[in-house]
Amino acid sequence: MPVTIRIYGKEAQFSGGCWKCDDDGVLAMLDALADPRAVTPEAEHEHALYCAGRFGGALWTGSDWQLIGLPEPEMKIEGYSPPAPRQERGGWLPWGRKKR
Repeated sequence: MPVTIRIYGKEAQFSGGCWKCDDDGVLAMLDALADPRAVTPEAEHEHALYCAGRFGGALWTGSDWQLIGLPEPEMKIEGYSPPAPRQERGGWLPWGRKKR
């Protein structure tokens, strides 16, 4: 059974691992996230939830539209700090730099 979502005012259906939509722009965005392994009804529903959440959309539940929140971030940068920049003597002026 196809799962229907609405993003940016356009409706799209996900079934059998591929998206169907009348709007080419929305279809391109959804095709970029398409999961061809989602062939069971549960997997199709999970994938549609994910896509609707990524684009701030809604899912058709059979009687009304359910707004979907954003999914958890795929990557977190906790505990990561970039290295401090090296200070060179003299800045950008060539005569103030160290000779190598």
